[in-house]
Amino acid sequence: MAEYKLEVTTGDMINAGTFDHIFVTLIGTGGKSERTELDNEGVDFQTGMTGMYTLKTSSSLGKLLLVRLEKDPLFVLPEDEWYCSKIRVTTPDGEVLLFPCYRWISRGKQEELRGGRATKAFEDDHPVLTDHRQKELIDKRSLYQWAITDPKLPHSSDFKHVSELPAEIAFSMSKLMEMLYAKRTSGAELMFKGLLGSTEQWEKTEDIKKIFWFKETTMSVYVIEHWKDDDFYGFQFLNATNPNVIKRCSKLPPNFPVTEEMVKPSLAEGSSLQMEIMNGNVFLCDFKMMDGLPTKVHDGQTLHVTAGLCLFYMNPENKLKPIAIQLHQQPSEKNPIFLPSDSEMDWLLAKMFIKNVDLMLHQSVYHFMRAHLLAEVFTVATLRSLPVIHPLYKLLIPHVRHTLQINTMARQSVLGPDGILHTSSLGWDGMMELMRRSLSELTYSSLCLPENIAARGLESIPNFYYRDDGLKLWNIISSFVKAIVRHYYSSDSDVQKDTELQAWISEIFTHGFLENKASGFPASFNTVEEVTKFVTMVIFTVSAQHAAVNNGQFDFNSWVPNGSLLLRKPPPTTNGQSSMETVFETLPNVGETVKFAAMSWVLSEEYTDVVLLGTYPDERFDEPAPKQMIKDFQAELSCLSEAITKRNSELEVPYTYLNPDQIENSVTI
Repeated sequence: MAEYKLEVTTGDMINAGTFDHIFVTLIGTGGKSERTELDNEGVDFQTGMTGMYTLKTSSSLGKLLLVRLEKDPLFVLPEDEWYCSKIRVTTPDGEVLLFPCYRWISRGKQEELRGGRATKAFEDDHPVLTDHRQKELIDKRSLYQWAITDPKLPHSSDFKHVSELPAEIAFSMSKLMEMLYAKRTSGAELMFKGLLGSTEQWEKTEDIKKIFWFKETTMSVYVIEHWKDDDFYGFQFLNATNPNVIKRCSKLPPNFPVTEEMVKPSLAEGSSLQMEIMNGNVFLCDFKMMDGLPTKVHDGQTLHVTAGLCLFYMNPENKLKPIAIQLHQQPSEKNPIFLPSDSEMDWLLAKMFIKNVDLMLHQSVYHFMRAHLLAEVFTVATLRSLPVIHPLYKLLIPHVRHTLQINTMARQSVLGPDGILHTSSLGWDGMMELMRRSLSELTYSSLCLPENIAARGLESIPNFYYRDDGLKLWNIISSFVKAIVRHYYSSDSDVQKDTELQAWISEIFTHGFLENKASGFPASFNTVEEVTKFVTMVIFTVSAQHAAVNNGQFDFNSWVPNGSLLLRKPPPTTNGQSSMETVFETLPNVGETVKFAAMSWVLSEEYTDVVLLGTYPDERFDEPAPKQMIKDFQAELSCLSEAITKRNSELEVPYTYLNPDQIENSVTI
């Protein structure tokens, strides 16, 4: 007689428990046990509970391979799903094996759990394991399928509605309720004030301050007070929601004829524009990608989008300030270069039009496409190509948590033809074309932060906290990934013969980057180093990079004059013609403004079930080494968090978005 000890853990989320009968069968190299009900005195399988059970067999089952779970109804009642977290089995020989589950189990459905050390396909040494692995991938490829909604954009999952999503990858009930509450709270306040849907025009900035009574942050208040300041304007291109466009200017573009005379009052005394360029103190934002895009028709008028250029100067006080703005690509008499010495309202409007295109580029390209859509590609490829026993599945699954749900929701509420981004100056057609253009130019190196920073010449620009914190995070993530990957891949040969790993990267190359070889993205892996770099990029993109472009949206964008997706009037074409009335006529009307502000509230709200970077609540690795690697990873993140918190305490405008205690493990909002 042989005894197997089982510890069965039920999840701690709402309604995870069940009153149904649970049966287990152990399958080993020497045979399988009888189908046995797990039944102790009292109520089994309550939420958050771990039950202890003993299963006896006539003889040892040999090496334990699988645990089969089945659920039968106790009563003829509506479905009572059970969320099983994990099962830990102690064999008669004293070996303790972890069988992760982390899924919902329905009546009449068998779930076979694979346990023990993470393995690649070529390491499976028993036909039962090989068959189980192949069947799992067949089932997952049937469940998770690709959809092509636009042939020039990353492909997506084929789920049309959140109700179609498997329960394991859907939001928790608590998060759904909190998101709904945030949306209804903001909507109720705006409705009560008569702002929602209003077509009236703003008449004074004091009225805009009254949009929300119950929602503000230290940063959002600072933005209201300083949005007109040139040094704060420059600061935002480094440390607000879109630190992705600015680059060092080594030579003025030929279509941006800024003269020495124009900018001399903005430069250090005794200096010159050429000297400052040579010293690396001049920077440029060039929005040529916006040129020629279709724009929205608003109240019968075609809106204007400026494919502008903005020149910045880092002055001796280490303050980055705009010193020249041209609002269209080709210079002409009707496309003057605006300067800080122009009238206050001319200069303010020029800055507002630059921020308008910057914000549209941020939302459509850097936030939605390069974070959300790429995260979805990584998610679907992982779910389709890697079985749960694969080491990279165990590593990556926490980083693709809930991404399919938020993207399925976003395609309807944010980016769809009826979504809020349709209200932008570009409209839906323009936003889609902008993303197509961006994907065609996307390179692998641009998603790898160290290479991105170097390519833009931003290694030494002062007060660039996105760079400082981001590079430290990149290195910490890279060190962790390197340790995990090298633990499971002892040689380049292991990488080359891992067919599941090759299928994973092939799907990403095909469905995410549309087989664009010029982009530099790998279509296959040959070395351990290549795997390490790519997985580092994936984790950084879905955690840190998404946090950088998402978490500050309420701080910087709830005050719509600081950056609006919609500007109603054309940009100025001559100097001296603008007034504060012109500014209010250019801004969105009351209803449009509060719609944008409410969106920034919901998108940057903090929810209680957040899983921070480096947190792995699901126990999936069974070996001591990767468990220690996770602890080391968490310790490094904690040290970085302390250092960032200390630095921020000394700054007038702190940068918090890449503090590890503010970064989610995955794209979930």
